[in-house]
Amino acid sequence: MSARRSVITGIGVVAPTGTGVAEHWRRTLERVGRIGPIDRFGTDRLPARLAGHVVDFDETEHIDSKLRVQTDRWTWLALAAGRLALDDAALDPSAHDPFDLSVVTASASGGNHFGQREIHNLWKEGPASVTAYQSIGWFYAASSGQLSIREQLKGACGVLVAEGAGGLDALAQARRLIARGTGAVVVGGTEAPLSPYAMACHASLSTLSDDPDPDRAYRPFAPDSTGQVLGEGGAMVVVEDAGWAAERKAPPPYAEVLGTASTHDAHHPAEPAPDHRQLARAIREATARAGLTADRIDVVFADGAGDRVRDRRETDALVEVFGRRGVPVAVPKTATGRLSSGGAALDLSWAALALAHDVVPPSVNLEATDADELDLVTEARRGTGLRTALVVARGAGGFNSAAVLGLPEGGGRRAV
Repeated sequence: MSARRSVITGIGVVAPTGTGVAEHWRRTLERVGRIGPIDRFGTDRLPARLAGHVVDFDETEHIDSKLRVQTDRWTWLALAAGRLALDDAALDPSAHDPFDLSVVTASASGGNHFGQREIHNLWKEGPASVTAYQSIGWFYAASSGQLSIREQLKGACGVLVAEGAGGLDALAQARRLIARGTGAVVVGGTEAPLSPYAMACHASLSTLSDDPDPDRAYRPFAPDSTGQVLGEGGAMVVVEDAGWAAERKAPPPYAEVLGTASTHDAHHPAEPAPDHRQLARAIREATARAGLTADRIDVVFADGAGDRVRDRRETDALVEVFGRRGVPVAVPKTATGRLSSGGAALDLSWAALALAHDVVPPSVNLEATDADELDLVTEARRGTGLRTALVVARGAGGFNSAAVLGLPEGGGRRAV
């Protein structure tokens, strides 16, 4: 029996670039930064005052009042993105065996605002003021659980915790589930770290940019980069067995998942490794598992830490694998900030859309000359004949992940 192929048939985005795949793609190509001042709470005592915000998102349009009380904004974003992805894939879970459907999400910090509110109530008013939902509303697996319940996805479900690399690790798990017989998996990640408690937790990170200028605060690979900017949101995608999707007459897939790989630096809980070996190894293994050689990768969606040391490590890894200026390198997340576990999932959406439209999306606030060794994509590149895309993601503590997407078998392209 031939191996089961995994294809991406639906994309749901709730991010600073917009809500819904069409709006997200249109705003991406506008090459406008979506990073701005944090205005939801005071930031005078915090090291960072900028973030990528999800705007024009009304949770009442996506989540009923009963569920909103039980959950955090991070889960609201995941539920909305999951439903958008299912709609985009024209997949009605009620028309299928629920045990043929799964969900796997990534999370780095869980329900921050919900947890802060409940802890504050406990401190101020005592145990009687804390709701029963405190035990689940903040928990890493809450989004997977609530998606499973609401959409009736009763197959093998789970959550991956690997900070910024988690979205790719979740994709790898989805591919394994499909290889074992699952029909479709809703997979991805979101984050909502823009609360005082969450920002205080990030305050000790040396990688946060303190630049007050939204156009200069997050400029990965630039020689004068000052660090990263946090952001909220992310994406969910529907990954299906290609045969299962064809049988149910799904829309043409955006992309096929060709290969994934993960490694770990095993160096330090927070500091970067002294070399790029494990990152380069993840890239090489994902490419090899895709049945490709480095010269057949058409574009790289970089991790783009924004920290000079970490950017140097990624540059070294890319040059080692692809050669100096050997492949176009896109960093569209410069428009949104780094979304932690939502970031890799959002990069997957960009990569799939790039293949579907044959357009490499632009990076904002960067110049092509900012990285002599890399071919940075600063303006949209159209009609270059894209057939493959590599997504690179790293998480704090030494996580390295890579995923290769390709045009679906047959070579067709699906436009938004």
